[in-house]
Amino acid sequence: VQLVESGGGSVQAGGSLRLSCTADLHETYCMAWFRQAPAKEREGVAGLALDHSTIYADSVKGRFTISRDFARKVLYLQMNSLKPEDTAMYYCAADRCAFSFFPDVLRYNYWGKGTQVTVSQ
Repeated sequence: VQLVESGGGSVQAGGSLRLSCTADLHETYCMAWFRQAPAKEREGVAGLALDHSTIYADSVKGRFTISRDFARKVLYLQMNSLKPEDTAMYYCAADRCAFSFFPDVLRYNYWGKGTQVTVSQ
């Protein structure tokens, strides 16, 4: 299983970015986005369940949207109204839906290498 993120970059506060994660995975694999800032633990940002329901960290609710295009085999994270505290390395994660459980990092065994998001004042 190979996950490849893209779309990171540097933006000013209030700006937007859309992250993408390409992954040739069956629909029975659930996916999520995590992030890790320097000297902080990796934290869940947004997750998708088998029934396509979504769950978000409180810090990003109303600003971020997770979606998945099964035909294109891509997971997206639309990030709006970005804040400096959103600065982090963002990772795409996946595992069988029967095993995965957002936002538990240990319940995802497949990870991308990450894409950096930097938000300045």
